[in-house]
Amino acid sequence: MSDVREVTCPPFRKRPLWFLVGLGGAGACLAAVRLAYRGGLLDVWLGVGLLFALLGVPALSMVTTRVSADAYGVHTRTLLRRRSVPWRDIAGLRILLKHESDSRVPEARRVGLALRDGRRRLLPLPQSWSPDDRAEFDAELAALRALHARHGAPESDHIPVISRRTAGHSSAGSLSLCVLLLAGAAATAWFLPNTSSYARAWQSAVPCATAGATATERRDCLTTVPAVIARTEVRRPKKSSWLYFADRRPRERLAVSREGAQGFGPGYSVEVTLWRGEVMKVAGKHHEWREHVAAAGDAAVLVAALALAAGYPGARVLLRLRGRRLPDDEVLPSALPFAGVLVGTALWLLPLCYRYPTTLLTSPAAVTWAIAGSAGTLGLFALAWRATRVRTPRAAAGSAGTEGKERAAGEVFVAARFLEQTDYNPHLFGTHIVLGDGPPAVTPHPGPGRFAAKPIPVDRLTVKGVRRVRGGDGDTVPGGWHIAELDDGGRPVRLAAAPADLTRIIRELRPAAG
Repeated sequence: MSDVREVTCPPFRKRPLWFLVGLGGAGACLAAVRLAYRGGLLDVWLGVGLLFALLGVPALSMVTTRVSADAYGVHTRTLLRRRSVPWRDIAGLRILLKHESDSRVPEARRVGLALRDGRRRLLPLPQSWSPDDRAEFDAELAALRALHARHGAPESDHIPVISRRTAGHSSAGSLSLCVLLLAGAAATAWFLPNTSSYARAWQSAVPCATAGATATERRDCLTTVPAVIARTEVRRPKKSSWLYFADRRPRERLAVSREGAQGFGPGYSVEVTLWRGEVMKVAGKHHEWREHVAAAGDAAVLVAALALAAGYPGARVLLRLRGRRLPDDEVLPSALPFAGVLVGTALWLLPLCYRYPTTLLTSPAAVTWAIAGSAGTLGLFALAWRATRVRTPRAAAGSAGTEGKERAAGEVFVAARFLEQTDYNPHLFGTHIVLGDGPPAVTPHPGPGRFAAKPIPVDRLTVKGVRRVRGGDGDTVPGGWHIAELDDGGRPVRLAAAPADLTRIIRELRPAAG
């Protein structure tokens, strides 16, 4: 690729895009004809045409997008604008990797530009959405790198791979989710006093004393009237069921739960309790339905639950701020320890909010409870902060060469795996490495015994260095592990393990390293 003079990146799979463009054009024509001849907006064919037209707009934008590169720089052309970036302003290229939670869905790859002023720019092309176009994506990326090396000044030969676990990934999604959950908690807390006063009023309501009470007096007391069920309508559990009253007294129908409707039948004589103009209770001889009135404790628990739920995306943002000085492609520690902090906090905070929804700051028992629980939360937070610290691999690499450390007697199975297929790790079958009482070997199980073990050729391996996990190492490697870069007879091989375990393995490989 060193003789590349110009690169053009057209969109992959043009035929489906052009089909959508044609479908969108046909939909636009259909919508225009129906609107001209029918003259109304409430038309099924008009809606179908508008839908097809909307599908055709992004397809047209994608099919007309072009990315090219020459001796000057990278040029982007879209449906609405053109943009060029000279090579002198580009510090390096990056791969943005989108991993799917379902392993059956292939990962998506895109190319980004890291500019010298610190900004990041995502190129619309090339893109890879399946293994079928991976080779074409790699070829176009290699051509872009060759042009950058010839006409620019790359800061490094290494191309970072940015995934959702790496330090260079945007935290906008986590931050937005955190703010949204906190806003929901604040809105619920705003209505908490009204919810509390409504629940107290309902609990303290008594039957109306006299038949001649005024309308205002009857609004705040309980009025009981006889009624007859005309029929019931039982629907699915997530939909409201209905009670219909004979002669539409006290009203035509009432929305109830599924269980509430199943307890009544046509012709049932019931007593209907009214409060503040609403039906609060329907009581029959064998069944009774009550309107659910949310208590202040329920609302307070919801506020606390929303605030705790906002803590996890907030912890992800905190970890990214903590690792802002790391390279963009280094994997950040997992935020799961902070999830443990949130669970531990919920164990004391939710019961506290339910028990003292409105007297949280005035009750001595509630204050004592909150102080004790906060102390426990601070302890858990300190443990989580320590568990998510970024451990540099220099300590592990240095301890591998420490003299005077004896190797452990007996067989020890260490969780580790090679990330490349080799003769001692065919089809990436290895999940553990067995040490002691024989040469190191790769095994597909945690022991005991060396069944199906493949000996590691220690004599041909050379340890080149140890580093933290990067985005290009894949999602199967935990973020807290380290990577040993080995040379296997001229072929680069990566070995992943926890820092302490990797130190132990490297010590076993020391004859080759020395």
